Amino acid sequence: MHVVVNAAMSADGKLSSRRREQIKISGPDDFDRMDRIRAAADAIVVGVGTVLADDPHLTLDVEDRRVQRLRNGRPGNPARVVADSRARTPTDARVLDDEATTYLLVADVAPDDRVSALEDAGAVVLRAGEERVDLASGFEILGERDIDRVMVEGGGELIFSLFAAGLVDELSLYVGSMIIGGRDAPTLADGDGFVDSEAFPRLDLMDAKRIDDGVVLRYSV
Repeated sequence: MHVVVNAAMSADGKLSSRRREQIKISGPDDFDRMDRIRAAADAIVVGVGTVLADDPHLTLDVEDRRVQRLRNGRPGNPARVVADSRARTPTDARVLDDEATTYLLVADVAPDDRVSALEDAGAVVLRAGEERVDLASGFEILGERDIDRVMVEGGGELIFSLFAAGLVDELSLYVGSMIIGGRDAPTLADGDGFVDSEAFPRLDLMDAKRIDDGVVLRYSV
């Protein structure tokens, strides 16, 4: 499986403000770039925090890209995956509509009644891990369902966990020309953080390109 993390952050590394409200960091050209990455993916992955904060739809914006996928024998939209250890995804979340298949990765501690409610709402629930989602196991299960290329859109806790598990192959990062600030504002990779320099994930810069009023940096991991 090839895992691409795509994110937009401010010049000081913030994904949003300390209120964790969605902020428009990039512009139309970068939104189109993101849509192209989505169109190439078999699945789009987010953490439950992103679902609770933003209620994203995680579908393609450009109709021609949906049509091209269908012509190629693929679903019109990539599958949607939510890492949700305790099955907190609302049953009326937009990711649970019928525009694409939605997988919820939950842990064994997820309450059975919540799992049943989410299945009734249209989710395909996959258990991976005991107290929290084991991402390596979860991605292996997704691979068995012919998901070979995934695009991860956040948030910072999920992205850190994926780096910690050694699952990220590529990082595509838009850096916007603004400062958000705030010690409690989410960053690209939250979580516990790495403290041993030997554990720091090393990146190889493949490309840098100006888009809108910022720059896109592409790294291999």
